[in-house]
Amino acid sequence: MSTAARQRGGESAVESRLTRTVHSTGTEGRTHATATSVASSRRSRALVRAAVRGANAARRAGAGIAAAAEWAAETIRPAGALVVLAASAGLALGLVFGWVELMVAGAASVLLLAAAVPFLFGARSYEVDLALTHERVVAGDGVEGEIVVRNDGHRIALPGRIDIPVGAGLVEFGVPLLRPGHMVAQPLDIPGLRRGIVTVGPATTVRSDPIGLLRREHAFDDVHEVYVHPRTVGLPSTSAGLIRDLEGSPTRRLVDADMSFHAIREYAPGDSRRQIHWRSTAKTGRLMVRQYEESRRSHMAVVLAVARAEYADADEFELAVSCAASLGLRAVHDARDVQIVSATEIPRVVRGRLRAIRRLPATAPRPMLDGFSTIDLLDSTMPVGDVCRVTAESGDRLSIAFVVVGSRVPLTRLQQAALAFPGDTAVVGVMCDERAHPRMQAVSGMTVLTVGTLDDLSGLLVRGATS
Repeated sequence: MSTAARQRGGESAVESRLTRTVHSTGTEGRTHATATSVASSRRSRALVRAAVRGANAARRAGAGIAAAAEWAAETIRPAGALVVLAASAGLALGLVFGWVELMVAGAASVLLLAAAVPFLFGARSYEVDLALTHERVVAGDGVEGEIVVRNDGHRIALPGRIDIPVGAGLVEFGVPLLRPGHMVAQPLDIPGLRRGIVTVGPATTVRSDPIGLLRREHAFDDVHEVYVHPRTVGLPSTSAGLIRDLEGSPTRRLVDADMSFHAIREYAPGDSRRQIHWRSTAKTGRLMVRQYEESRRSHMAVVLAVARAEYADADEFELAVSCAASLGLRAVHDARDVQIVSATEIPRVVRGRLRAIRRLPATAPRPMLDGFSTIDLLDSTMPVGDVCRVTAESGDRLSIAFVVVGSRVPLTRLQQAALAFPGDTAVVGVMCDERAHPRMQAVSGMTVLTVGTLDDLSGLLVRGATS
């Protein structure tokens, strides 16, 4: 082989070795880069998992702390909080400073708390049934019922207490020691109630230690609503609305066909031939027809003022509610068309720009009296004059309107309220004043009845119907 050939062979071998070296170096670099990327990705996923676990743990810890705080607020009484503070401070300071007295006080506080814990057991082992004889009563009457407590647990239930909220008050019952499956029944007597809707229940079992450090309660779902109706007085049927009509009440409006005959006039084009009065036609030689007064079934309205400024006190307002309820009840019993109207609460920001009234159901006695149970004095509402104006603009042709107000409404304002109704509507004002003597007076085309007690209303209406 020649020298040139050997040199070319050597150069080829050197290039091959260099190529393999470069290729090997590139592969190792890519492998190292890939390993580094995988390690970084794993660390990122580990950090994400650690962050998620930490967030979940913090959330669970927060929920646990909130639940513990809620339980402590519901269970630990003020005296118990003082004992817990004494136990914590006594033990901590006693151990730090070596004060034996504080250590003894802290240990005694811990023993008191430990002794109070067993009295909390068994709060949910009771089954309580609450029953009332009536759920609708008249103001001033009481409600009777019965409460039955049964031990549904498998252990003896220690003596406890059951609280039953009655409106803003509270009725307490002591429960003796009950063995499993045993029960005890106790009567429930709620004294005279004021008009309104009174909520009775829910019955709540109460567990507490003798010292009053801890307290545990469990409320049941049995809740009763007692409708306390206003007191009413019986009104004679003939005086209801001061209108005694069976088929209808004649008005001043003349029509061509009705029941109440008024006069005979000359025939005009468009009159019905059935209304021609032939005897008068034969006498005069001209066609004459009958003319009638329009008969209208009496439609009655009872307007009750509810503004606080229109009454001297709450008792006067109760008298007004009783008067309005008595009038409405008599009209419903007589199957009359009646609407019972009062003002509704209006926000102060739109007071004077918004007019709204409230209509009570008047189809049957019970819904109507239930509606009267919900009426209350209002601070922000329309005066009675605006209520009468809105009632008159409702489109119903009223035969008579009763306006029930308090003693704070002057007679001039009552007259202005009566002017809101049409001229053919008889307006009767009922002024409630417990310090006044009953009387009836006619003022500017309206009748004003002044009542001092509920019984005065019946006598004044009878007098007005017969006069």
